[in-house]
Amino acid sequence: MSTDVAGVTGVVVRLKLSLLRNGLRQSGGRRAAYIASAIVVLLFAALQLLGLIMLRDNAHADTVVVILVAVLALGWAVMPLFFPGGDETLDPTRLVMLPLRPRPLVRALLAASLVGIGPLFTLCLFIGSVIAVAHGGLAYAVGVLAVVLALLVCVALARAVAAANIRLLTSRKGRDLAVLSGLVIAIGAQVVNFGAQRLGSSGLTQLDPAADVLRWVPPASAIGAVRSVSEGAYGIAVLQLALTTAALVALIAVWSRHLTRLMTSPDGSTLQAVAEAAVRERNSTGLARLLPAGRTGTVMERSLRYVWRDPKTKAAWVTSLAIGLIVPLFNALQGTGSIYFACFAAGMLGIQMYNQFGQDTSAFWMVAMTISSPRDAYVELRGRALALLLITLPYATLVTALTTALLGDWPKLPEALGLSFALLGAMLATGAWTSARFPYSIPQEGYKNVAPGQTGLAWISIFGGMIAAALLCAPVIALTIWLHVSEDGDAWTWLLLPAGAAYGAATTWLGLRLAAPRTAVRLPEILTAVSKG
Repeated sequence: MSTDVAGVTGVVVRLKLSLLRNGLRQSGGRRAAYIASAIVVLLFAALQLLGLIMLRDNAHADTVVVILVAVLALGWAVMPLFFPGGDETLDPTRLVMLPLRPRPLVRALLAASLVGIGPLFTLCLFIGSVIAVAHGGLAYAVGVLAVVLALLVCVALARAVAAANIRLLTSRKGRDLAVLSGLVIAIGAQVVNFGAQRLGSSGLTQLDPAADVLRWVPPASAIGAVRSVSEGAYGIAVLQLALTTAALVALIAVWSRHLTRLMTSPDGSTLQAVAEAAVRERNSTGLARLLPAGRTGTVMERSLRYVWRDPKTKAAWVTSLAIGLIVPLFNALQGTGSIYFACFAAGMLGIQMYNQFGQDTSAFWMVAMTISSPRDAYVELRGRALALLLITLPYATLVTALTTALLGDWPKLPEALGLSFALLGAMLATGAWTSARFPYSIPQEGYKNVAPGQTGLAWISIFGGMIAAALLCAPVIALTIWLHVSEDGDAWTWLLLPAGAAYGAATTWLGLRLAAPRTAVRLPEILTAVSKG
């Protein structure tokens, strides 16, 4: 391969197109998903472009577009950390055996980064931002330069972040880092919702101070230069464009330095990680000492290790913990919450009891070999439920207490806790039963959480179990309503705490007892179902 810059750039761009084309040829489902996502993204980009154009001549147009560009740049910076598999060319170590120099490779990878839906979406928003604030021919001319500079800064920022963390992103810790994407998305959605409500009530004026600062931060400074030219402040515009250009040069220099180090230094991180893991394995005996003896403690320790080590299990737990906390607290902060929203935490965590054997995948045969009677199955299910309770009970209590504190409604804390405990017990009971009756496989590779052909089983297991759990909680809910509508009933609502806890414990015990015989009888069917992924 020639090291000529133009030749290398053309080859790498064609390589990017070939990777995209070959990926779409793998299956019709993947091709359909890509086309559908592309259509949705392009339609959203077109709507955003139209909205930005309609924002033209608005008093707050400059504030909106500057903040929009800054948010887009932030998205480009963090995206490689949470979705490292989104672009196979983000890993330059795949080209380490080729005779390429850093400067031509940087230019080639930068050009290849401009190919894709993400850059096209960003380009549409940048063009709309320029149209929203540009007035006059010179402003539009500067806008063309600003769009190019801003887009290159975003791409170079993503590449620099990816190159600086490529060893992490391609390791097990990197895959675990992707687990946090669910947390980031959940928190981000609630923050956007909260911010939108605040802006709807107080207007865009309160964003002006932030926009005044971001107007000097690349790449938002490039779009700020368009507004400066429109107002005749040519010196300020030159300074803002110079800041963006300097940021681009700095990012490319950082990227080039990390790229040179990656292409010339050996990778000993794997051996070091293995050695450190072995040391931790030898020293990790504290947890086992705190758990019950016998099979129950062994099952609990195994389940807790799944939560800490298995990427799919960890992803499910992180998402449930985040959403279970965010929904009640954010609603309380917005003034639209209720003490009963705290039950959402128990519901989200109770879902983790569903499809207990799916996380074992084909290794379930080792568990099946140890179950020879309904008693063995009961102890197995009980250990898994107790491991889940170690996390869910204190967490549900904490969320309920925090929600109560934000609402200032302390008299209702006992009944909220009672309802949460009753709901948690009902979900543990139905989760144990559906785990034996509707097991399904969780693929270890990729982002799918259900093996092909088992989607129906997953829907039946989760939603059927949730409906059954809600019905099982009907007595406690009815008691709560009766106490609130009866005379002097409010004075006895504290009884809902022990009543709900006792009802949840009894429901869990009964569910485990009913699920154990079915589990012992259906071991071959369960192994077949969970081994498909």
